[in-house]
Amino acid sequence: MRLFTESASVRRTGPCVSSLRGGYTGCEMRILVVEDEPRLAALVCRVLGEEGYTAEAAPDGRSALARALSEPFDLLIVDWMLPGLDGLGLVRSLRAAEMSVPVLMLTARGQIEDRVEGLDAGADDYLPKPFAFPELLARVRALVRWPRGEGSGPEPTATLSAGDVTLDAAGHAVWRAGERIDLSAREFALLATLLRRPGRVFSREVLLDTVWDGSPDVYTNVVDLYVSYLRKKLDRPGDTSHIRTVRGVGYTFEPHDGAKDGPRGAARRSGRR
Repeated sequence: MRLFTESASVRRTGPCVSSLRGGYTGCEMRILVVEDEPRLAALVCRVLGEEGYTAEAAPDGRSALARALSEPFDLLIVDWMLPGLDGLGLVRSLRAAEMSVPVLMLTARGQIEDRVEGLDAGADDYLPKPFAFPELLARVRALVRWPRGEGSGPEPTATLSAGDVTLDAAGHAVWRAGERIDLSAREFALLATLLRRPGRVFSREVLLDTVWDGSPDVYTNVVDLYVSYLRKKLDRPGDTSHIRTVRGVGYTFEPHDGAKDGPRGAARRSGRR
């Protein structure tokens, strides 16, 4: 049997796999392939594409973490040995962020101890290199059939709502109480990250990884700066801010449908202008 070669024969397995997420079919399922070897990443993506999946590649752990936290994926295929943030660190970061998206780990490290370490870190399955594509596809089919948890990412519509704030990722649009709010690309990405898990506290480091791709040239205080930009655009005088600072930790989005305190808020609650 050929092992991940471009001439490897891949037999189609029939109709696209149905998902448990409201009729979301395998033809629409998104898979992120995290692999720093470009030729292998392209080959895996091509084979997955031939099976009806939408496969995209990320070359390192930090960029993959940023994408997985801000975009909806049904499966991650992760190489263990990655530059910067390795596969093990990537999986641990995803689980720490309460992301339940299935992870298939690929690695040449075939010792039992390595497999145990990968699974204990939060990987759902483990495939040693070299591998055969029929086995890879079988494992992919098994993983995408699993029920998904709340932390597995936004629904395919990519519309996020919390309180009176709605974000449309496809249209790059944000509304608060029906009023359109214009945001820059960074402000939009920051709000999308916070909206994915309302009430969850995101550290500045996680927000840097997500919104700024973990760039070493960006300092954590840039997060504070962009939070202040968001507040100026989202909040109204006298209203309780949607974005709350958790001192020494980071920020969280608290959904509500309007003012909670201040004279203007009291006037609104009493029905007066």
